[in-house]
Amino acid sequence: MARCFYPLEKFSQTPSHFSLLPFRFTRFQNQELLVNEAGEFLFTPSGTVQALATGNLNTLSDLYKDLKAKQFLFDNSTSPLLDILATKIRAKNDHLTRGTKLHIFVVTLRCEHSCHYCQVSRQTAAKGEFDMSRVTADRSISLMMDSPSPHITMELQGGEPLLAFEMIQYLIPRAKEQAKQRGKVLEIVVTTNLACATDEMYQYFKEEGVKISTSLDGPAEIHNKNRPRPGNDSYERAIEGIERARAIVGRENVAALMTTTATSLDHPIEIIDEYVNRNFHSIFLRPISPYGFAVKSKNRIGYEMERFLAFYKSGLEHILEINRSGYRLSEVYSQILLQKILTPQGTGYVDLQSPAGAAWNVLVYNYDGDVFASDESRMLAEMHDWTFRLGNVHKDTRRSLFTSEAAIQMFEASCNQSLAGCSDCAFQSFCGADPIYHYATQGDMYGHRPTSGFCERNMEVIKHLFSYIRDDDPGIMAIFWSWINGRPAFALEPSCA
Repeated sequence: MARCFYPLEKFSQTPSHFSLLPFRFTRFQNQELLVNEAGEFLFTPSGTVQALATGNLNTLSDLYKDLKAKQFLFDNSTSPLLDILATKIRAKNDHLTRGTKLHIFVVTLRCEHSCHYCQVSRQTAAKGEFDMSRVTADRSISLMMDSPSPHITMELQGGEPLLAFEMIQYLIPRAKEQAKQRGKVLEIVVTTNLACATDEMYQYFKEEGVKISTSLDGPAEIHNKNRPRPGNDSYERAIEGIERARAIVGRENVAALMTTTATSLDHPIEIIDEYVNRNFHSIFLRPISPYGFAVKSKNRIGYEMERFLAFYKSGLEHILEINRSGYRLSEVYSQILLQKILTPQGTGYVDLQSPAGAAWNVLVYNYDGDVFASDESRMLAEMHDWTFRLGNVHKDTRRSLFTSEAAIQMFEASCNQSLAGCSDCAFQSFCGADPIYHYATQGDMYGHRPTSGFCERNMEVIKHLFSYIRDDDPGIMAIFWSWINGRPAFALEPSCA
């Protein structure tokens, strides 16, 4: 970790001869935080930016040497090493070179739950006309395999996908066969609430190497309130399903996610402790998504971003305390951001990519063959807003999907490097653009950053993480590095499990 404090000889009264490389900055407590194009950062004394602008920086100081080493500047005695800087920037944007990796198949809209925060137009369990057909499935698999990515993740979701288990059994062997023919590595995840799962299904998933992602919103009273179903036993069925899935499919192949509702906000400790009690080693403190039918429930389950941020900060401190006690539990969103801040790597998490990862890194194949840029854009379509529908599997190719008017409009608003409010933000390298979120919440893909919940959340979370990094507590930094170097979660963002 670079030093945060420098002796007084850092500034000079006479101009020095050096040249600047691009960087952004912000005031951070009583210092200035500088971040360059590759995400390299440095805590510097107040007045450093002015000294850089005027050239009044002591070239013999430790501050000057650190600025040069991290490529904020160069002088006549060194080359700018632009090829190294370019390599770092390229590594941060590696997601652009691989092609679409995540492919979501909506095998049915049917579901027996009535979750208050559900983002899609769920249908009753008996309405089979909302299931994917075999013709649509075949065409969707073909389009998925047209992706240039050598690694493909196929996520099967709904509704509740296990209500269309026959379609799952149809999809999996055909996807595997095509992956083998085209030389691709295929990973399959099923997103399910587990309420209607059977041992025969678990055995099938074990034999086929399918991983399971489910939902756990906290203790019984919170989970059952968030996720009502006939019998009011959603929690009991989820816990029973998790244990059966672990016993048959394997503990390492079962993951869980929670969604934060207004009910959740007063109970961060209880929710996190539930994950520990159930022997999970990661938890994603994620807010409600403002899409689709979840918007209709906003008055019942919604909240201001300030309340979520208080929930997140309280939860993160509790998670750190749990780690100090010897139990490894990572907070997934913090882990993603810390990887972007502390390492040269980018992220596969679509929401924090720039250019935005929608379409580039995820495609959604709806039960009726419509193709969307992300799961969130499919949720908008359920409210009869087709802005992000790229095409349909029965008439489009990968080329026509990516050159559609919907795709082009979205791509134009997907780079935070050129967005007002983002282009000069110090945290730009660690954040994303998310035009779909801003369209859904503000009616504009470009968005208005001063009133953006996306911006408010990410800026506050990033600042909070930087406060830990600045303090450089060895115990906390060791925990952060264990999260970064640990095994990543295999499924981070199912929509309605």
